[in-house]
Amino acid sequence: AVVSTQSTGTIQNGNHRILDTPGNGEPERKLTRNQKRKHDEINHVQTSYAEMDPTPAAQEREHEDFTKIKYCDSIIFGNYEIDTWYFSPYPEEYEKCKRLYICEYCLKYMKFARTYINHRAKCEQRSPAGKEIYRYGSIAVYEIDAIANKVYCQNLCLLAKLFLDHKTLYFDIEPFIMYVLCEVDKEGAHLVGYFSKERHSPDYHNVACILTLPPFQRKGYGKFLIQFSYELSKRDGQVGTPEKPLSDLGKLSYRSYWSWVLLDLLRELHGTVSIKELSNMTSITEDDIISTLQMLNIVKYWKGQHIICVTPKQVEEHLRSSNYRQPILTVHQESLKWFQKTPKRSRAGKKQKSND
Repeated sequence: AVVSTQSTGTIQNGNHRILDTPGNGEPERKLTRNQKRKHDEINHVQTSYAEMDPTPAAQEREHEDFTKIKYCDSIIFGNYEIDTWYFSPYPEEYEKCKRLYICEYCLKYMKFARTYINHRAKCEQRSPAGKEIYRYGSIAVYEIDAIANKVYCQNLCLLAKLFLDHKTLYFDIEPFIMYVLCEVDKEGAHLVGYFSKERHSPDYHNVACILTLPPFQRKGYGKFLIQFSYELSKRDGQVGTPEKPLSDLGKLSYRSYWSWVLLDLLRELHGTVSIKELSNMTSITEDDIISTLQMLNIVKYWKGQHIICVTPKQVEEHLRSSNYRQPILTVHQESLKWFQKTPKRSRAGKKQKSND
C-alpha cells in the first residue's frame, strides 16, 4: 500500500513520520563548559569566521549564502515522510516544491502525489542499480559504478544533500563508486544509507561521503558503513581515512568506531605494539590512530615518537563506556563478496613491484 501523503494518522518520530510505529525520544544532554571545550578541541570546531583563515572563511560564507534558503520541507520516501535539513540543488522546476516524492528503489523524484502513486505501481526496480556484494540476514550492500549508473547516482547525491550540509558532489560523479546499504524484505531492498569513495585516491580516502537516512539513524547503520569501508580497505591492502571535513555527527561516529577497534585490539594483544603495527592490522591511518589514542589519553610522545601507555584495566574501563563498546551491527567478513580492484601499494604510498 502507498503511504498516505497526509500527515494525519502518522506518529511523529523526530524529523520523520511513519505509519503505526511509535517514536523513541531521548532527552538532550547539556555539556559543561569544560566538556564543550574538550569536544571542540577533539573535533576541531571553529566557532566563527574570524577564527578561520581568509580563504576558508570566504568559502564558508559563499556556501552559507548559496544554501541558506531551504525550499523543500519534506520528502515522501517509501513508507516515510521525512523532514529535510538542508538545501539540495534539484532542477529549477523541483527545487521550490515544499514536498518532493522520491521512489525508494530507482530514486526518481516527482512533484505530485498522483505521479508518485502511478510510478510506484509501474516501477519494476526493487533494488539499487548495482551488484550485490554483501548479504547477511536482511542486510545487503550494493556496489554501484557511477559511470554505468549515472542517473541513479546523481539522484542519490541529490537525496543525500537534503541531509548533509557540506556535500558538494552532485553531477561530477564519474570518478566515484557508491556503496548502498539496504534492508531487504519480500517487497524489495529498502535504502538505508550509503557511502561513496573515489576509484583511485592518492590520499587514501576510503570514504568521500557517508549518510544514514534519518529514519534509520541510532540503529547502528552508520558504524556498520564505516566498518564496511575499512573492510574494503583491508581487502585492497591499503590504509584508509575519510575525506575531511566531516560533519559533527560524522566526527563523533568515526571517533567512536576507531576507539572501539583500537581498544578491542589492545585488549587481545600482549607485549609492545607500535602505531605502524596497529595501522597495518586495522587499515586505519597512523594519524587517525594517534589522534584517537590521544583522545583516550593512552599515548605519550617521547624522544620523537609516540609510545602507547595503557594497562589492561584502563582498556577494560574504556570498553565498558557506551561510547566505545562493540557496535550494534558488525560486518561478517564471510558474507562480503568483494576482492582487490586497485593496484596494491605499500603503506608508504608506492606501488609494489610484481614478482612475476
